[in-house]
Amino acid sequence: MAENAVDDLNSNLLHAPYLTGDPQLDTAIGQWLRWDKNPKTKEQIENLLRNGMNKELRDRLCCRMTFGTAGLRSAMGAGFCYINDLTVIQSTQGMYKYLERCFSDFKQRGFVVGYDTRGQVTSSCSSQRLAKLTAAVLLAKDVPVYLFSRYVPTPFVPYAVQELKAVAGVMITASHNRKEDNGYKVYWETGAQITSPHDKEILKCIEECVEPWNDSWNDNLVDTSPLKKDPLQDICKKYMDDLKKICFYRDLNSKTTLKFVHTSFHGVGHDYVQLAFQVFGFKPPIPVPEQKDPDPDFSTVKCPNPEEGESVLELSLRLAEKENARIVLATDPDADRLAVAELQEDGHWKVFTGNELAALFGWWMFDCWKKNKPNADVKNVYMLATTVSSKILKAIALKEGFHFEETLPGFKWIGSRIKDLLGHGKEVLFAFEESIGFLCGTSVLDKDGVSAAVVVAEMASFLDTRKVTLKEQLAKVYEIYGYHMSKTSYFLCYDPPTIKTIFERIRNFESPKEYPKFCGTFAILHVRDITTGYDSSQPNKKSVLPVSKNSQMITFTFQNGCVATLRTSGTEPKIKYYAEMCASPGQSTSSRYITLPGLKLTKLTCLCLSSDDTTLLEEELKKLIDALIENFLEPSKNALVWRSV
Repeated sequence: MAENAVDDLNSNLLHAPYLTGDPQLDTAIGQWLRWDKNPKTKEQIENLLRNGMNKELRDRLCCRMTFGTAGLRSAMGAGFCYINDLTVIQSTQGMYKYLERCFSDFKQRGFVVGYDTRGQVTSSCSSQRLAKLTAAVLLAKDVPVYLFSRYVPTPFVPYAVQELKAVAGVMITASHNRKEDNGYKVYWETGAQITSPHDKEILKCIEECVEPWNDSWNDNLVDTSPLKKDPLQDICKKYMDDLKKICFYRDLNSKTTLKFVHTSFHGVGHDYVQLAFQVFGFKPPIPVPEQKDPDPDFSTVKCPNPEEGESVLELSLRLAEKENARIVLATDPDADRLAVAELQEDGHWKVFTGNELAALFGWWMFDCWKKNKPNADVKNVYMLATTVSSKILKAIALKEGFHFEETLPGFKWIGSRIKDLLGHGKEVLFAFEESIGFLCGTSVLDKDGVSAAVVVAEMASFLDTRKVTLKEQLAKVYEIYGYHMSKTSYFLCYDPPTIKTIFERIRNFESPKEYPKFCGTFAILHVRDITTGYDSSQPNKKSVLPVSKNSQMITFTFQNGCVATLRTSGTEPKIKYYAEMCASPGQSTSSRYITLPGLKLTKLTCLCLSSDDTTLLEEELKKLIDALIENFLEPSKNALVWRSV
């Protein structure tokens, strides 16, 4: 019967309601088969219908994507909740409607479109094709479009939006996600990613424009319209010129004997990192040949995320050993993030965490600023980090006299805040998120792996002239500003109701609307719940950071000084956990008695640790994380999948 239904539908699409007996689903199927002109994704829906796969049809067609921490992101394939030709057309139609409302000069200023090298043969879907369709929708409405003629790093789109004074821009990318995914990342005229209320308003406009307009599928406009311009050469040149603003030792760079290996993880980064090294006066970094060129299958790595460490850096580490290169630089597939590894004297590799690299970047950018602007007012200087990242920049700021601010997770919040600060005449030197996202300077208002890679190279070359390694300098930073031991990891969970249950249990731990007072043996001093806006540390019990109802995020401040956060990822099916222990320089370990309201006298270890006692810090952190996982996440009970290392 289902097979006959497909045949009937193909002959008369207006009579869809009898297909499955579910009116909502039947309407969605009818819409999809009427609107989708991609033969492969249309066939996917027809096959599901033919085989009676109603649940999967419902999952694919009866919900839509929403904006997360990096725009729209989902698997490629057929369905309204997937990334494909039709949903990108719908999204761009919604964008057009919203931008037309917001900007009277939209058709004079134009729109920027960039893309990475992702693709999926089974859906005839690629980032380049999706970028062309994005451009076609706008060109058909007489909007000038700056469409890059080849793949670019994600930072080039926000950079171009600012340079070209466009009203907005889109980057087609899923960054470091698995190969099946793609995304639609939106930047506002500021050059920062969109935040609320723009995201919600765009989604409303998308829902009002779901049927493709007459010329929305006409990607020939990309080749024929006089309104299409290619900004590649101009933007690349200006971007590389702006890199000079954060280059402080070009002569030293040109003479260094250090060798660098760079891997672009089968993505876009190779050519652009090579150019950046040239701007800084370096010899070209040695590329990993198997990973140098774009490959949408990411065929040499289990996952295209350099944050996973040595397990995915194998080829670059072996090449570095062969070439006698001490530093490995790894940009993720869209080149907006950076991982760094350094060969140690004992022959082992040190792969730095995002928090450790931020400690080095923070020290370096402030040190260079001081040397180049000795008479400038330090009180005008800012650094930023997301709230789940290390507090090391806060420690540096307290000692050196500049300002530190934290934002919600996601670089969209950092970019927006930097724009505000620049508008008030402030100087922002550095910003980061712990997931190896870094921004040196303010030429781009998003994380940038290309500039970060070459800044690390300059830092390493400078330190090498003083016979100091990156790891040794990191230890010096911690000695000066206090040790910050952090641990970040995650569990996979593909069932949204389970995730909600986990967090609701924490909010109603021992009785309704009561958060836990202990996690195992560890006493909890304060709880902050960004999802509900609650913060027990504030006099009015309200969070200073904005409420984010669409994501789960709870932070615990423990009596021993540890701060730990549980949150859901905005781009992947993950529950992430973050924990950090901080020690101030010169303090010592002690035990003391404390009294908490409603509790008996409790003996706790107060971790005011001396900077040389890192072992105790690490041990205490591990015990606390184990307790956090066992008591709050309950992986066995909730069938959570542990991160594979």
